[in-house]
Amino acid sequence: MRISYGTIPALAAMALLSTAFAAQQAAPGGDAAPQATAPFHANSKVRIVRLSEVKGEVQLDRSTGQGFEPAMANIPIIENAQLQTSTGAAEVEFEDNSTLRLGPDSLVKFPQLEMQPSGVKVSTIAVEKGMVYLSRLNTKDEFTIAFGQEKVYLEPASHIRLEVEPTEAKLAVFEGSAKVEGPSGGVEAAKKKTLVFNLADPNAPVVAKNVSSDPFDSWDHDSADYHKRYVAQSALASTPYSYGVSDMMYYGSFINGGSCGMMWQPYFASAGWDPFANGAWAYYPGAGYSWVSPYPWGWTPYHYGNWVSCPGMGWGWQPGGSWYGLGNQPTALGSGGLPVHPVQPPSRAPIGRAIVLVNSQPLTRSAYGSSDTFVFRKDSAGFGVPRGSLGKLDGLSRDAVHHGSSFIPVYSPYSSWYSQPGSRGAQATIVQGPRPGMSPYHPAGAQAATPTGTMAPSGMQPGYSSSSMGPASSGARMGTGTGGASSGARAGTGSPK
Repeated sequence: MRISYGTIPALAAMALLSTAFAAQQAAPGGDAAPQATAPFHANSKVRIVRLSEVKGEVQLDRSTGQGFEPAMANIPIIENAQLQTSTGAAEVEFEDNSTLRLGPDSLVKFPQLEMQPSGVKVSTIAVEKGMVYLSRLNTKDEFTIAFGQEKVYLEPASHIRLEVEPTEAKLAVFEGSAKVEGPSGGVEAAKKKTLVFNLADPNAPVVAKNVSSDPFDSWDHDSADYHKRYVAQSALASTPYSYGVSDMMYYGSFINGGSCGMMWQPYFASAGWDPFANGAWAYYPGAGYSWVSPYPWGWTPYHYGNWVSCPGMGWGWQPGGSWYGLGNQPTALGSGGLPVHPVQPPSRAPIGRAIVLVNSQPLTRSAYGSSDTFVFRKDSAGFGVPRGSLGKLDGLSRDAVHHGSSFIPVYSPYSSWYSQPGSRGAQATIVQGPRPGMSPYHPAGAQAATPTGTMAPSGMQPGYSSSSMGPASSGARMGTGTGGASSGARAGTGSPK
């Protein structure tokens, strides 16, 4: 029986994360060992943030000497890294569940990712070009955005959009407020106001009394709402490491594992699914190899807790222990309850290649099918399933595991979204499979997004057909299961016709 994440007494163990301020790392090829604790008077550099979503062509310079590489979700971002989008978009998630989103043809740098002795995390994001959104939660962590000669200090519970062009920048405040400091002095950006900066003129910015809309605003607001909605279901919402938890809430749930105890399992995973069969080892000088999972929920379960193989039920994840940052190795409980590492990193530092792929078996992908359908496949474990837009997944998961696949009608004329650089209103194009410059683990052809310039009909969520408006309903037809699409939508099992 599956049980809601936030209602299980055993989940109190997840509060242990609140004491894990000193991130730990595993030495290459060895067991986990704590990083050195920073002196009381110094800021710590042990932080990592999460590349939480990748759409289209996105590249990441991890500050490892390799330059820009194709990006994949869940890869750690460290201080001095650079992230750029070409014909794609990306999201970065911080420890407190605050999020940064990049539109197409954007470039940002991370010159400061520090943690103060008090535990407060300090982040500075330098926007070189393009459009970014930042949704800051109501926490004590500090966020600064730099562009040109200006610095924007975001207040708690703020939500902004920043567009940086060669000669002009526009700062729009959706929620909260921000303080801007630059050559002309300081100015406050209030809610529902826009500041327009002439980057060649040190005079004060022009204040507009409204916020104009952009085609990417709906993607940003839907993403921010997704995190707010699902992280609220978790016992981790108030801990220092809540990033990644919203994806766990959407893509899986806790079950009663009998003698194995309570454990979390991803949807669309049978008893034969292996959580260590696919992934990558990303090398970071000074820290060694860090395991990167391709699954959309694959952050927290590979940096914290343990996996356990339960007879007849398959693999599940259980909370407990310390948080591991760079150098993390997936951990499972072996015989006698002792931790083991089911997959080992390369034995030596790479020569000319800093990311090593692991594929001990083919990676199963859920994806858009023919006739405006989305096909959920057994043992995809959520890989390829668009985030938050296809309703409840539990009933669809049961059908797929039992029959091999299940499907629902969808409203999405494009399987993914790739605008041309510099033309955010351009129509998207269909892309089947990863394109050159993409990570092999990019779920191309399986990302749900309303294509730019082509909004979904009023009241319709991206990913739904014209017969399936709004959230999930218990009255939906799901083949042999229930739930997972809105009232009136039909879903089946097997292959769509």
